[in-house]
Amino acid sequence: MNPVDVQSALHRLIDEYRSTCLWFLRDDYYPATASERERVLGLIERHGDAAALRRVAEIRAWLSQPSSETSVAS
Repeated sequence: MNPVDVQSALHRLIDEYRSTCLWFLRDDYYPATASERERVLGLIERHGDAAALRRVAEIRAWLSQPSSETSVAS
């Protein structure tokens, strides 16, 4: 899955669980860094249902795949 699709999937997950797991975050909040993404995924994982657990695992798997894009440093 390409990075744009992963980000879209993450945003959909956040929107779906915003009222139950992320109610204390701003309505327009989406994570910008890897640590923020992990924090939000952890919150959804801890406070979500079984479907949330599966979707968090999928997104984490997509995020952990090595990128095939050329490195900025190279």
